[in-house]
Amino acid sequence: MAEVTPMMQKYLETKEEYPDCILFYRLGDFYEMFFEDALTASKELEITLTGKSCGLEERAPMCGVPFHAVDGYLNKLVAKGYKVAICEQVEDPKLAKGLVKREVVRIVTPGTNTNFQAIDEGRNNFIMCIAYFQGKTGISIADVTTGDYYLTEVEDNRKLLDEINKYSPSEIICNDAFLLSGIDIEDLKGRMHVAIYPLEPHFFDEERGRKSLLKHFHVTTLMGMGIEDFPSGLIAAGGLMQYLSDTQKTSLEHITHLYPYLTSKYMLLDSSTRRNLELTETLREKQKRGSLLWVLDKTKTAMGARTLRQFVEQPLIDKSKIEMRLNSVEALSKQAIERDEIREYLNPIYDLERLLGKVSYRSANPRDLIAFRNSLKMLPHIKTLLGDFQDALLSEIDGEIDAFDDICTLIENAIEEDPPVAIKEGGIIKTGFDETIDKLRHAKTEGKDWLAKLEEEDRERTGIKNLKIKYNKVFGYYYEVTNSYQSMVPDDYIRKQTLANAERYTNARLKELEDMILNAEDKLFSLEYDMFCQLRDAIAGEMERIQRTAKAVAKLDVLASFSFVAERNHYVRPAINEKGVIDIKGGRHPVVEQMISDEMFISNDTYLDNNKYCVSIITGPNMAGKSTYMRQAALIVLMAQIGCFVPAASANIGLVDRIFTRVGASDDLASGQSTFMVEMNEVANILRNATVNSLLILDEIGRGTSTFDGLSIAWAVIEHISNKKLLGAKTLFATHYHELTELEGKMNNVNNYCIAVKEKGDDIVFLRKIIKGGADKSYGIQVAKLAGVPDMVIDRAKEIVAQLCDNDILEKVQSITVNQKDTKHKAVKYDEVDLSQMSLFDTVKDEDVLNELKEIDVTTLTPLDALNTLYRLQNKLKNRWG
Repeated sequence: MAEVTPMMQKYLETKEEYPDCILFYRLGDFYEMFFEDALTASKELEITLTGKSCGLEERAPMCGVPFHAVDGYLNKLVAKGYKVAICEQVEDPKLAKGLVKREVVRIVTPGTNTNFQAIDEGRNNFIMCIAYFQGKTGISIADVTTGDYYLTEVEDNRKLLDEINKYSPSEIICNDAFLLSGIDIEDLKGRMHVAIYPLEPHFFDEERGRKSLLKHFHVTTLMGMGIEDFPSGLIAAGGLMQYLSDTQKTSLEHITHLYPYLTSKYMLLDSSTRRNLELTETLREKQKRGSLLWVLDKTKTAMGARTLRQFVEQPLIDKSKIEMRLNSVEALSKQAIERDEIREYLNPIYDLERLLGKVSYRSANPRDLIAFRNSLKMLPHIKTLLGDFQDALLSEIDGEIDAFDDICTLIENAIEEDPPVAIKEGGIIKTGFDETIDKLRHAKTEGKDWLAKLEEEDRERTGIKNLKIKYNKVFGYYYEVTNSYQSMVPDDYIRKQTLANAERYTNARLKELEDMILNAEDKLFSLEYDMFCQLRDAIAGEMERIQRTAKAVAKLDVLASFSFVAERNHYVRPAINEKGVIDIKGGRHPVVEQMISDEMFISNDTYLDNNKYCVSIITGPNMAGKSTYMRQAALIVLMAQIGCFVPAASANIGLVDRIFTRVGASDDLASGQSTFMVEMNEVANILRNATVNSLLILDEIGRGTSTFDGLSIAWAVIEHISNKKLLGAKTLFATHYHELTELEGKMNNVNNYCIAVKEKGDDIVFLRKIIKGGADKSYGIQVAKLAGVPDMVIDRAKEIVAQLCDNDILEKVQSITVNQKDTKHKAVKYDEVDLSQMSLFDTVKDEDVLNELKEIDVTTLTPLDALNTLYRLQNKLKNRWG
């Protein structure tokens, strides 16, 4: 086999070290890819595939991208789930002997991409490490752009999925056991667009992980970090740190803390609830507009936007912490002028957290530092305004914000007002900051003036009237003295060259000027770069100070946003109780009221507790507003528990540990599950995991199957929920099974409500008002008419519904005995065929029986004849129906 060229040999050696990455190999002004990488990249990036002679019989497939435009291509590959290894030239080609030395300087993955163009400034770009073990699963999460780093543990797959949905990571690294856990990996990849990479077992070695953390945080023990109580989480955090060190190849000094947390410290929101309540994006379009986050996010900074998202994703369940936030929002609202001034000062503040990430990666440029300085200039004004507030949390925030006079002054004195983006082409450091830089800069522009001045000074000093300073490429700058003045040459002159009628000299002063003039530009650029790096390192040295300030500014931004939204949308402060009572007067849906411009939103009351008002059964036609009403109640509770004012006339919110929703229906065809199966899976999850302190939002339970089966399931679910010995959770239950309204009289904690409707002949008007009592009909035909169903279909539907009403099942429902015991229910056969259903489709089959029944004159039959006739007809039907 032919030998490859030396360059290709080096490439292949590097590629062998990173087999799972696409290797961007720097050659001059391009990053080149070869062989399989070239085939993949040319297809994914839609760039030309060429070939390169490399010593083999066939040319190696090759493609490339220009180094100055690499970010766009890199982002495209990473967004598609590829890892990209960046191999750079690490020595000056002019100084290289033989091949230029190259090294992989960084591996870019979906969860470690730091390019601002590729990531949303308003959300974190999380990478998650999962150490899956029997009994306890360790989870660690990091954002390398901001320095956030967390760990926790969960007991089961359901809670693990809740954490995945909460953080929505762009990359998951895991042990092999996670792939065999039963969690639908393909669903995570497809629906959530998560790149999932299993790692080798050594990443999950406890001792190696511990050493990795000790090394990173420069400590000798982990005891003081509060993470020893999370053994599985510690393994995940150690594995994540090893992975980040291996891929980022930098110190990651902006990751200054590892924060452990318990999932039980926050309200539990499963993936269905997050989707159905549209907390951060809409259900259909996956857009921010139309979500709760869209309504609440009036933050001024990128840090604030990310913190607000975290607040919405993690509602509190600690009453004192909720009250602290509410106190701050109230204080800001009472001093609206000062609040608006604070928001004005927040507006120019740069993304301090991600700037620190760039500083840590040594990628921050001069303009970043100017933006940083401009941000720091706002902080003293904010601190002054915060001093006017008498509030504990705002005072705490004030104490955490540093004015940074030292750093601000340093940048102010050092960096030009309008510096270039490039850091190796000069023009960065201000005149007057460094004497050497000033001299070099003057040498570049004023060198001729300096030489003329020196020539004049030496002419006067020596008395040599024809003394001249000249230049050539061989000897550089020199003094030229004719032979007639040789006796006057001073002692500090050093002979360089002898000519026929003159001598050429130099001295220390001329050599200094020569060096400054000839090498001024190169030295200037190099010195400015070094000075800028020192400045950047000085900022890196204040990492913890800046991070603490950034977190405080972000929190202040969120609270100010809450206050601003509350004032603009007429929200009120909710009272918080621990008695389990939810009492909302004049509640409104926070999103829907913002989306409807021409009509006023109709407010409604909600009252739930753990006693008499445990379950509310809500009936009414489609489109009347049942789902909106129930979501509205859930969102008001959630808003209260993130510390925000709520859309209501008044609200007293009992703390809720979990919110569960079962809303809407959709087939999960990818996993082969029908609408009904998806619905039952969600119901099972709710009944297993809800507690007495949970809030349940259940919409149309049982509608995905036959009428009797659906009604029976809905009935049994309400029985189970309302039974305090089994669950007793606060529940809003919307249904079209009006028969369920019978439960109000049979259970002492079930109450009927309905949506008010006004009838005008065959037409209806939805009043959108919740009133006490149950609806007596569904108005389905009227809704169909509103939707534009043809009149002939509407008329036929009226005929059929009139016939069906004759076979009403209400009497059967009224005879059902409510099971209030916490024992197993007696087995009931729900698949037995009901005659009223049978007659819809099989009248022909039993027409003879029906005809005979019609023709019998019961007045002429003796009791014995009647019994014999009934027995004969019954046997005939039994033989047919089994």
